[in-house]
Amino acid sequence: MATQGYGNLNKRVAISNSMRKEERQPLLPNSEPVNDTYDKRVLPRPDVRASPDNVVLHLPGGPVDSSSTLEPKIDGRVEGSNVGGVGGSVASVCPDNGSNYDPLLDRDLQHPTSNLDTMIHLLKGNIGTGILAMPDAFRNAGLVVGTLGTLLMGVICTHCMHMLVRCSHELCRRTKVPSLGFSEVVEASFATGPSFIERYSRPAKILVNIFLCITQLGFCCVYFVFVAVNLQYVLSHYCSLNLDTYQYLLMLLVPMVLLNWVKNLKYLTPVSLFAALVTVIGLGITFFYMLQDLPRTSSVRKFAPWKQLPLFFGTVIYAFEGIGVVLPLENNMKNPQDFGGWTGVLNTGMAIVAVLYTSVGFFGYLKYGEKVKLGSITLNLPENDLLAQSVRLMMAVAIFLSYGLQFYVPMGIIWPIVQPYLQSERAKFLGEYILRTVLVTFTLCLAIAIPNLGAVISLVGALSSSTLALIFPPLIEIITFSHDLGRYKWILWKDIAIMCFGLCGFGFGTYVSLENILSPQE
Repeated sequence: MATQGYGNLNKRVAISNSMRKEERQPLLPNSEPVNDTYDKRVLPRPDVRASPDNVVLHLPGGPVDSSSTLEPKIDGRVEGSNVGGVGGSVASVCPDNGSNYDPLLDRDLQHPTSNLDTMIHLLKGNIGTGILAMPDAFRNAGLVVGTLGTLLMGVICTHCMHMLVRCSHELCRRTKVPSLGFSEVVEASFATGPSFIERYSRPAKILVNIFLCITQLGFCCVYFVFVAVNLQYVLSHYCSLNLDTYQYLLMLLVPMVLLNWVKNLKYLTPVSLFAALVTVIGLGITFFYMLQDLPRTSSVRKFAPWKQLPLFFGTVIYAFEGIGVVLPLENNMKNPQDFGGWTGVLNTGMAIVAVLYTSVGFFGYLKYGEKVKLGSITLNLPENDLLAQSVRLMMAVAIFLSYGLQFYVPMGIIWPIVQPYLQSERAKFLGEYILRTVLVTFTLCLAIAIPNLGAVISLVGALSSSTLALIFPPLIEIITFSHDLGRYKWILWKDIAIMCFGLCGFGFGTYVSLENILSPQE
């Protein structure tokens, strides 16, 4: 492997001694700002909160500053640079692939998580609104294809998560840092890979952050629609309000803006725990209704038309998009060696997720057949049953309260780009609130433009989730281990096959989802 790749990475390696803020802003995993990485000399345990989707909080070891960059260690010593990272340089990282450096032993965690803690957070990070859309996904695939396809997708996504962790360990050894985030892994893989791609390390990191923004803003858009549609079902039944979906969306704007004016996630902790509890109760009641008076399997299609499969792909990959929680969770384990392996935390957790998703999709589609509602199985529950209506209300409240957690990802990426253009403290104070309001309003506009919940979920999954979960991990593995791709280069062919699968899903899924949005079919 060419050693020139270390050059560009080390040119950006510097220490930031910026003044610490009175209240440090926590940052979500994989939400590394486009022009920002972190001081990693001391790695306190990231602040991990509950979330119904793929959000786990990642609190770095220092304050967020637009000038701070990745700081490698060499033989346990931090190489020097000048203050602020401007014009600073460090000695080149030794091109020995870090054979004598073990990142797992260099993680200084104040409160490391146990295996059980990690399992719980992994389950929370993968189970969200996507699980309620699984019956709709099965309708677009058929009972047989839906069952086998969901399990297969779970295996592929889990394998890609293993790939990302393996590459992270290797790149940590090369760059002599204890841990890396998603976009940092991408940047380091390009910078330490073959010499002809090292120049693309920074653009690759920016591209990952862009897709992270698209994914999370897409989640926020889905949340808006989900809450509005479920509220519409409940209020129209009990209050006889004949309002359109977009009117409910407009009513949600002010509460959403106020919720997202909360800058520090520690104030949302009780809210997040309440949302997680409500989600579990709602899923339990939903299963209660789905498992009653099940018809025979012959009453539904075993195989759906081929043209509907891209919608199935988009919905399932949206539901399985938990790859963003993998590195933060593994980075903060007391025993990170227990994360991988056949019976490790990752495989066990993802097996539970895959079985749960398959069960909801299978029984939901079997129960309601072609009449299953788009986007959420809660919309199929009996309208005249108070318990069923309470499920809709509970899930709407839980997702509403979880919007703020998802919102921190794009905010954590975009704000450090905007902040340098604001000079005074007052301008920064007002600017952050204005940016938060603009981003929330932007997701509202998207939700109004595309009120079809099922189509939005499929589009977000196909467009951005497939890129992060199925395309980048194998690409990173090919670049990281380009010097050793196995006998007959089987790793290369395996990764190419996964990327082709992801690209096909990306292309066809996005096309069919957009077609379904522009020309909706009931």
